[in-house]
Amino acid sequence: MDRQQIQVSDEERQVAREESRNRRRRKKAITSSSSASMDQISVEFVLPTVARGGSSPDLLLLEVAGNWTVEQVKAQVWMKAVSLNLCPDFYQRFSPDHCILLYQKKGTVCEIYDKHQVFQTLDCIRYWRALKKDVGRITLALRPQPSDESQQYQRYLNYLIGYDVTDVSNVHDDELEFTRRKLLTPRRIELLDRDPRLYSMDPWVTRKPLPEHLLSKVNNGFILVVIHVSTSSQTIKVSIDDTPSQVLASFFAKTANKRVLLGIPEDVSEEDFVLRVCGREEYLYGEKALQSFNWIRQSLKSGEEIHLVMETPPDPELDLVQREDWAQVDDCTGVTGTHEQLTIAEKDHERVFTISMWDCNRKFRVKVLGIDIPTLPKVPDFIVFIEASIFHGQQLLAQERTTSKTFNEEVLWNCWLEFNIKIKDLPKGARLNLQVICGKQPVPPSSKGSYHENTAGTGTLEAKTKNRLLYYVNLLLIDHRSLLRQGEFILHMWKMPEKSEESSSSINADKLTSATNPDKASSMAIAILLDKYCYPVVLPKSRDVGRDCGGEEGDAGDRGQREMPNHLKKQFEAIVSTDPLHPLSPEDKELLWHFRHECMRDPRAYPKLLGSVKWGKQEDVLATHRLLDRSHAWDTSGLDVGLAMQLLDCHYSDAQVRSMAVRKLETLEDDDVLRYLLQLVQAVKFEPYHDSALVRFLLKRALRSKRIGHFLFWFLRSEIAQSMHYQQRYAVLLEAYLRGCGENMLQDFRKQVEMTEALQKVTREMKAMSADKYDVTTQVVFQLRQKLETLQSSGLPEGFRVPYDPGLRAGGLLIEQCKVMASKKKPLWLQFKRADTTTLSKDPIGILFKDGDDLRQDMLILQILLIMESIWETESLDLCLLPYGCISTGNRIGMIEIVKDATTIAKIQQSVVGSTGAFKDEILHQWLRDKCVSEEKFQQAVERFLYSCGGYCVATYVLGIGDRHNDNIMITESGNLFHIDFGHILGNYKSFMGISKEWVPFVLTPDFLYVMGTSGKKSSPHFLKFQDVCVKAYLALRHHTNLLIILFSMMLMTGMPQLTSKEDIEYIREALTVGRSEDEAQRHLLDQIEICREKGWMVQINWFVHLVLGIKQGVEKRST
Repeated sequence: MDRQQIQVSDEERQVAREESRNRRRRKKAITSSSSASMDQISVEFVLPTVARGGSSPDLLLLEVAGNWTVEQVKAQVWMKAVSLNLCPDFYQRFSPDHCILLYQKKGTVCEIYDKHQVFQTLDCIRYWRALKKDVGRITLALRPQPSDESQQYQRYLNYLIGYDVTDVSNVHDDELEFTRRKLLTPRRIELLDRDPRLYSMDPWVTRKPLPEHLLSKVNNGFILVVIHVSTSSQTIKVSIDDTPSQVLASFFAKTANKRVLLGIPEDVSEEDFVLRVCGREEYLYGEKALQSFNWIRQSLKSGEEIHLVMETPPDPELDLVQREDWAQVDDCTGVTGTHEQLTIAEKDHERVFTISMWDCNRKFRVKVLGIDIPTLPKVPDFIVFIEASIFHGQQLLAQERTTSKTFNEEVLWNCWLEFNIKIKDLPKGARLNLQVICGKQPVPPSSKGSYHENTAGTGTLEAKTKNRLLYYVNLLLIDHRSLLRQGEFILHMWKMPEKSEESSSSINADKLTSATNPDKASSMAIAILLDKYCYPVVLPKSRDVGRDCGGEEGDAGDRGQREMPNHLKKQFEAIVSTDPLHPLSPEDKELLWHFRHECMRDPRAYPKLLGSVKWGKQEDVLATHRLLDRSHAWDTSGLDVGLAMQLLDCHYSDAQVRSMAVRKLETLEDDDVLRYLLQLVQAVKFEPYHDSALVRFLLKRALRSKRIGHFLFWFLRSEIAQSMHYQQRYAVLLEAYLRGCGENMLQDFRKQVEMTEALQKVTREMKAMSADKYDVTTQVVFQLRQKLETLQSSGLPEGFRVPYDPGLRAGGLLIEQCKVMASKKKPLWLQFKRADTTTLSKDPIGILFKDGDDLRQDMLILQILLIMESIWETESLDLCLLPYGCISTGNRIGMIEIVKDATTIAKIQQSVVGSTGAFKDEILHQWLRDKCVSEEKFQQAVERFLYSCGGYCVATYVLGIGDRHNDNIMITESGNLFHIDFGHILGNYKSFMGISKEWVPFVLTPDFLYVMGTSGKKSSPHFLKFQDVCVKAYLALRHHTNLLIILFSMMLMTGMPQLTSKEDIEYIREALTVGRSEDEAQRHLLDQIEICREKGWMVQINWFVHLVLGIKQGVEKRST
């Protein structure tokens, strides 16, 4: 149908006044606030057919019952059109499913998308009410077919995503398509509000005050800036409080007489130009002071000159977004009514079309029909049973199991399992977890109680009889529309991985997924039956205020609002003060729930209180939601990132709780969103449904900032490639972002993906050539260079943004400088030209390309190091950490930055006297002196060494980073020590013949101490300063214990072999001496430093052995 027909104004075409008057009494849904379910709504439908003998579309006036579903409304319109004999040919050829419903709102065409939604809960009804309309208008139009252009565009997006987001072969409902359509609305809103110039330049700024150690490098508030124009440059003195436009004005004032020399035309002014960092796609733009720009801060920190290029601003048209074919779906789509609107109580049963779940008093039950698998797994066990559990987050609400049967390709039970929970008590987000467990002993059926934590969900009986979990699958009992699941389901299950398999480390997160196994041909299938009803059963959004004040809030509510007695206040404070890993006893939970109103006054108590809610009791859930509606203390308190992030972990499935946490994160500045993006992307796994407040938050922030969008792209694409369990969810979010990021970004992503794919192919070919060899022959290097030469001349992108640093654009390969590294995974050492012609650096861009290693653990450690650095900055500590670039770009592939002018300690030791260099304390000191051109530079290098050594000592100790040897500790020529390769963390150390290889808390060897002027038991001024720096850094981290614990907790689920249980994170508590005083903590750290001094010779022996044996396994040197 012609879209122009939809654009007819709502105010036109008044129906006959007489007919309207007869119906007006029944239009309560539009003209009154009554919530009675039988409200009649007058709607004029514009039909897809044309009136006989005319050119205007057919119109149909219909009285719509407020409790009809959208599907029923469409059917009624169809039947009436047929009965009135309007264009019979059309109505015989098509069905209601061929058509969509559209309405106009503020000039925008919106689609009524959800066919199951109750009519009176639609957004258009609220809109008509606001306009005081007697008659609404809806257009019935033929469903538009995608054009060839849009299908081609979709294929392009699918290529960038690495997944076909239109594939619905592995879904049992329309949640995937539903979410794709719903995310159009927040995307459009964001694009309408987006400032094109600001987005095109994306200035990287911070609101944090300039740290003291950087302020000390500023001369009376002024800095020198070199501005380049064409081939000329001019140095000017500017205030750190000047804005970029003020800097340009100063430049124009100073060069007024040199414009001809500088090649600046007379007819232009400073307003026609912007400032960009030389050699980088990083702009200084906007109304922020110079000191707010991250690049200025980095330059002050490194002591480098600030070089800017003056040029015309980039064209915002390059960020053009392709027009959407879809009509907008309003945010009311999928929203249910209140219980009073949906209840069958006091209703004419003949006119009931939906049922409120809260009217369902019977217990929930599921019929297990049987399991079927094409090929029986090779298990010695011969009996099998199904364990069915209902979870909300990590809280077990009810659990039942079938009898045991002999394990064959097909096992039939055909039995009902009734759970100890009523249907009305099932919360949104509750999932039915089905597990196939086999064992050798018959297990009698048993029933388990409610409300205890159980992550495995297999109970204690399993341990006693050595039962083994083989397969699992989840089904959300209430779907994304708030409808109770009904009828038969055949679910393809996930296989429980063996401990030796790579996927075994991600099982914690994988077991939460509501996705089913896409490998239908060979996977285990389970058939179940849920109770069927004559009507859709809907979970209401709420009860009407006023009808709900009795009962719980009348009695228990009064108790909940009582003043807490003094003797309990100390106990309450003790509970609230515990760290996130501290388990709550049943008594603690009872106390918190009893005094929940008191808890609501203290935001620190929220995670503990919400962890104490019995989510399988409707009354408690409603009471919790009422409390959250009045969470004034939360909304007015300062931002505690750790606290907000905690409410987004796997223990909290309630949408209102998670939305409240996201609401707090809305105040994060872009710099901090980047800092926590890794965890926020992982937290999406813990959302029960694809569409959520967190997903919308990430989409919104990525569409505002190219930098955030760039990293979101790679974080999501990496997860899509590595996690089959969450592919669809991440793909939906990534598609929503790509549809709004603009053509420029799409082209950049295409080039990066093409480059990654080409390099991965080459790496695999290189590995195949020398798979069993450790060393790399000249022949292999020659072959690599030949392949790179061929690639470069046949379609490799000429330039691309560096995935780990989007401000940097790499050009062509410097093939003669590329090589294959001598290590197990055969990574490629690649050197690229700098694509930006304004660069002042003569150094190439060095990238280590790895295939076969999961870089996500390295990314996590480097991200935590950045967070530690920001914590220390607030205390005016600059510990000279060097968190080099590192990014996972796919399934066990990724890129690592090669730090320039950096060498491993091993290479320095070997370069003088070979392997015995490990025992020569003075070698490192002498190497550093040789690299410095003057005594002043050498003293600066020693100072930088002292601070960086202190920073890494504290960081590696707190994070339990092990396997430290002289091949994964490096130093730059300016004295900056740094660590690489974080394969062993949180105290999971390597051992040799059962003996731990870690003899010291952290690496502080005699040669390190020698650089600080210390040997033996003597303590030099430099060493005393080192001790002081370490203590300050350690105490600063202790103040942020909860944040560090939460950040690691959220990564528990990601699939890192070193991070799979709470016990792994316990290490941080011990390392940060949780529960001890500041003085005790200080003494503890100083003791650790002394242990390192005393046992430094043992580390030297370890390093000597490492050099002698040439142990290179798992070590990729980043310099030659």
